[in-house]
Amino acid sequence: MSGHIFRRLFHLAMCVLPVIYFEYGDSLADSIGLTLNQAVASIVIVAAIGEALRLKLGITVFGQREYESKQVSALAWGALAIGLVFLSTPTEAYAYPLILTLAFGDPFMGELRRRGHESRIVITYACILVLGIWLACWYWFDTPLLASIIVAPIAVFSETPRLRYIDDNATMLLIPLAVIIILEPFLNVM
Repeated sequence: MSGHIFRRLFHLAMCVLPVIYFEYGDSLADSIGLTLNQAVASIVIVAAIGEALRLKLGITVFGQREYESKQVSALAWGALAIGLVFLSTPTEAYAYPLILTLAFGDPFMGELRRRGHESRIVITYACILVLGIWLACWYWFDTPLLASIIVAPIAVFSETPRLRYIDDNATMLLIPLAVIIILEPFLNVM
């Protein structure tokens, strides 16, 4: 049970990542002699090496599920996906809604499922929450309204496939990120 609570709190804590990136990222990176992109890429590389070592040793760390001792963990998938978000869309307009969707949407959906709600209800409530996140980002960070309307439900549906080796921490960011990259040429002219 404490591992479950830790995972939920860890997800919620991800909401500070865009704040750190946009408010302090340049000065933090500069303090270690790197550009912001180099710092983000370095964190992803260190996470990947750490994950490879963890897998080689076959261990789990606190909060991980037992099956993660033999496959890439949710934490590693999340680190990769968040890194790709910052490297691919280094603007508040997209980074905030994507990462806030993962921080709040994923645990929200998980808790609804734990309480026995059927998939249709989980998806409906999650779409409302995630659309609210994207609309708030439209208001505060100039996220294109059309992107909010299109990408929010895609982010929710990106969490639903139960893939054996790719965690939903990755799919909830990488699938919407791909949609944004594809739509971006059209969103700038609308």
